[in-house]
Amino acid sequence: MTGKITEDHLIDSIADALQYVSYYHTPDFIQAMARAYETEQSTAARNAMRQILLNSRMAATGHRPICQDTGSANVFLKVGVQAPIDWRRSPQELIDEATRRAYNFKANPLRASIVADPLGKRRNTQDNTPAMIQTELVAGDKVSVTVSAKGGGSENKTRFTVLNPSDSVADWVVDTVSKLGAGWCPPGIIGLGVGGSVDKAMAMAKESLNDPIDMTELQARGPQSAEDELRLDLYERLNALGIGAQGLGGLVTVLDVKVNSFPTHAASLPVALIPNCAATRHVHFTLDGSGPAQLTPPDLSLWPDLGDASVDGRRIDLDALDDSTLASLSPGDTLLLSGRLYTGRDAAHRRMLDELDQGKPLPVDLKGRAIYYVGPVDAVGDEVIGPAGPTTSTRMDKFTGPLLAASGLKLMIGKAERGPQAIEAIRDHGAVYLIAVGGAAYLVSKAIQSARPVAYQDLGMEAIYEIEVRDMPVTVAVDTKGASIHDSGPRQWARTR
Repeated sequence: MTGKITEDHLIDSIADALQYVSYYHTPDFIQAMARAYETEQSTAARNAMRQILLNSRMAATGHRPICQDTGSANVFLKVGVQAPIDWRRSPQELIDEATRRAYNFKANPLRASIVADPLGKRRNTQDNTPAMIQTELVAGDKVSVTVSAKGGGSENKTRFTVLNPSDSVADWVVDTVSKLGAGWCPPGIIGLGVGGSVDKAMAMAKESLNDPIDMTELQARGPQSAEDELRLDLYERLNALGIGAQGLGGLVTVLDVKVNSFPTHAASLPVALIPNCAATRHVHFTLDGSGPAQLTPPDLSLWPDLGDASVDGRRIDLDALDDSTLASLSPGDTLLLSGRLYTGRDAAHRRMLDELDQGKPLPVDLKGRAIYYVGPVDAVGDEVIGPAGPTTSTRMDKFTGPLLAASGLKLMIGKAERGPQAIEAIRDHGAVYLIAVGGAAYLVSKAIQSARPVAYQDLGMEAIYEIEVRDMPVTVAVDTKGASIHDSGPRQWARTR
């Protein structure tokens, strides 16, 4: 006979789960990504997926984060009405304590990304609290818990609409995904909540992302419901868009499409769409009073044998950039960068431009240099830096023209596409935009030989660092003429059904 489900059972289990999902992909995701890698025909997309799989195995063996964006803590809590719970504090308080413990764990600190006062100073809470939780009372005598870490890049691509009841959900989803760009780091999963109310649809879409990836099985057995038919239709149509891994163009954009539905008002058809990226991270467990959950690591044999982590490409010396070198780069080229560059994200860009407006000099000399849009995880042990993958570059678009004009900056590195405003500035200033693979943060960090903060240390993970890299793998996304791989790649690989 089991005892009571205590506060410590819940706290210990969720803290362990948040650490667990930081470095383990789910087995179904690994298998689905490996299948996608085997079937992909686009060289650029296949190279990106190889880096994602290599990074995934490295994170699993090294117990370090898959992605530098270790996400907001999302917890779905389903409490059985007959469960013998012994809690004095609220679920929010208990889960926040677990989150605080997990994100400050010294052996594997996770990046704190949550800011308080979202309409004001946006102060970082330093421990990634509060967690985002959904609590439901259900039948039974156990507590069911699903823990996930949701990165900002994919979360920012969330969309919602209320269609007319006669409208096509599938058509809206295809049109919406075609316009999302690559900031959600495909290939991944599209989660849909259909019906209910505005809030119900969003919660259903978020929860659907934790369902097992079973598209191969669904294709084999055929549809048994309207939801199954929608999933199959969208899987084919979304992959036919040709967006491909990281938006580089290819056969595989989505690994699965998940659908949750609920009765709704006769006049309404609410639809929520939430993508999950190539750093899909979640785990489920049940508490019954016997103690904290025991989480089993995935078997390392699940990962395909891809050889060593080396990437082939043209070597570029960041300390000797000149106009002729930049002009020789073309969209889709794979490069290996070595030399010195600087980091900088939204907050650093905003502050640099504010100081320029005040007549102050830039804190670093960017003339002829490169800047990397990254907010790394803190280093541990003998690491130079923690996992350091790119952030979504479109957030820097409005800063790009003024910064290029004022600084002489020549290279920018991030993830996903640039907007027209940024591309025009890149072309006008003879600069180049490169992408690193989103979802390969631990792999990228191994190319960094040294790192030191040089400005704006008060911004935490958004401070400016000077880093030295050796053979950092990147792909040319926008060249000096303004040609973009995120336009040409998907256009080349788009296909009609």
